[in-house]
Amino acid sequence: MKCWVGIDLGSTTTKAVVLDESGGVLGRGITNSRNNYDAACAIARSEAFIDARFTLVRRGLEEGNGAPSGPVDLPKGLVAIGRPPSREPFTSRLERAFRLEQHLTQLGQLREESLAEAEQWDTRPGGGGLTAAVSGIFDRMEEQARSLFARGARKGSDFFRDISGSQYMKLSEEAARETSFPFETLAGIFDKSILKVENRVLDLSFDSHIGPAVARALEEEGGSDGGDRKLMRGKVDAAAAIPLDAASSVGTGYGRARLPFPKERIRSEILCHGLGAHTLFPGTATVLDIGGQDTKAIQVDEHGIVTSFQMNDRCAAGCGRYLGYIADEMNLGLHELGPLAGTSNAPVKISSTCTVFAGAEIRDRLSVGQKREDILAGLHRAIILRAMSLLARSGGIRDQFTFTGGVAKNNAAVAALDLLVRENYGELTLNISSDSIYTGALGAALFATRSADDDAAENAGGGRAA
Repeated sequence: MKCWVGIDLGSTTTKAVVLDESGGVLGRGITNSRNNYDAACAIARSEAFIDARFTLVRRGLEEGNGAPSGPVDLPKGLVAIGRPPSREPFTSRLERAFRLEQHLTQLGQLREESLAEAEQWDTRPGGGGLTAAVSGIFDRMEEQARSLFARGARKGSDFFRDISGSQYMKLSEEAARETSFPFETLAGIFDKSILKVENRVLDLSFDSHIGPAVARALEEEGGSDGGDRKLMRGKVDAAAAIPLDAASSVGTGYGRARLPFPKERIRSEILCHGLGAHTLFPGTATVLDIGGQDTKAIQVDEHGIVTSFQMNDRCAAGCGRYLGYIADEMNLGLHELGPLAGTSNAPVKISSTCTVFAGAEIRDRLSVGQKREDILAGLHRAIILRAMSLLARSGGIRDQFTFTGGVAKNNAAVAALDLLVRENYGELTLNISSDSIYTGALGAALFATRSADDDAAENAGGGRAA
């Protein structure tokens, strides 16, 4: 099967999208960009192809949805006779099991690195006992791992760093109370070790983990008979055997110059977000993308072609990196900022979104008794006010208005944007896809299909002109 790949190498996250021969999305992948862009690109691409395999498994099961009595995936609105509609589809259970296998592989690597760091501490004069304390933390993390990927569990993040970090820090606080080691020492072990693990391209592939994942998924579904189990394994094996041939790849994003693509396979973020937003929402006229390092206000025509744009200048104020810094300053996960800000009843007025001064301003406001949720609500409004000025300079907001990028998943940012748009432009259609973070990668993948068409036309005409 031929497919086309788009990579959006952002400053904070790297996204990949794989399109099938009909132009439909076959798979998506995401990872945090870290300080190793080559590793980020490889991991996001690998994750997109893993997701593509699950799509093929789902399609294979849907083709034979009337055959087994067990938990297959059916088109929406159809329910197999004799099967409770509340039963979880097999592919959902399979993917949870697969992600658990991946998590355990990464956790094993993190444990190895953390114990190596602890052993170095223990060899110092007066040292000793830290290795045992860290080993105990990882024992408990492994015990809790399965519950993180149980049906209905809320991980809060898709990234191993965030999931494992949240677990480790909570357990380290308990260990610090039970041992003579301060929390800062235990936390420092994690900080050093996670950098090594996340900058290493581990074998997290479909082929390496699908076998144990199938076994876990079938074990969890105890009611399936032997025929159903054989069918499930057969569908998974058939999906794994389909060759996926990447006919062309196009890259974009903040770090696009680092992508391993020839320059003719690189497109600007502006073009990719404009085309991607138009594809997700064909009525799009104005696009706002708030990414990790920059904010883009884009105007497009009815074909998704960019007619004008504005970008923030000089710094990452009011972007994803700024929110990440705020999360660190408040000792919160990035995914926790929006929900906490949403509980505010009295947002404070924030005068600056400068990352350099953010920490000092937050500490000052906390010291005078202002609540974290009120500070965060004010910060989100300040970020959106900054974006509104870019939109005004790009040509204003026209109906329909599409919000893309990672910050589009932040409910407090969305609420502030919706309010300010209505106050300044009236009632407009605000489009936000659950896959908004992949908009740039989608646009890049669409450009990849076009480049493949151009190559085919050139070859049919006798090749490139000299």
